[in-house]
Amino acid sequence: MHFSITSLVLALIAFLILYFLLNKYAFGPLFSVMEKRRELVLQQMSEASQTREQAVAYVEEQKQALQEARKEAYDIIEQSRQTSSKQTEQLLEQAKVEAARIKDEAVRDIQNEKNKAVEALRSELGSASVKIASKLLEKEVSSDAAQEELVDKYLKEVGGRS
Repeated sequence: MHFSITSLVLALIAFLILYFLLNKYAFGPLFSVMEKRRELVLQQMSEASQTREQAVAYVEEQKQALQEARKEAYDIIEQSRQTSSKQTEQLLEQAKVEAARIKDEAVRDIQNEKNKAVEALRSELGSASVKIASKLLEKEVSSDAAQEELVDKYLKEVGGRS
């Protein structure tokens, strides 16, 4: 192969002219577009990083809010338990007081009824004693055995009526 200087110089001049034209009309706008694209990618990466940080912060905030809500729920449940325990104790105490009052009333009523029954029995026994005594005085009895038999008879007679 044969090289000539003129063809080498012409090729070199053509290359320089092509380089100059490409640099002026093609490389400038191409590099400008590439630079804009690079800035856009960096901006999007920055925004993505910020969004990720915000998401992490939001998740942490939500975790803390959930933890606080659980604590409040636990506190409410504990307070409800204490309140119900106090109410149960109060109700039991009221029931004990009421039961004691009812028992005392029942004891008083029983005592009153007993006293009335004893009084009625005394009254009836007194009238029966008077009847027995009047029957004994009407009839004269000579022996003690007969007298005892008569008292038993009248007691049975009085006991049969009541």
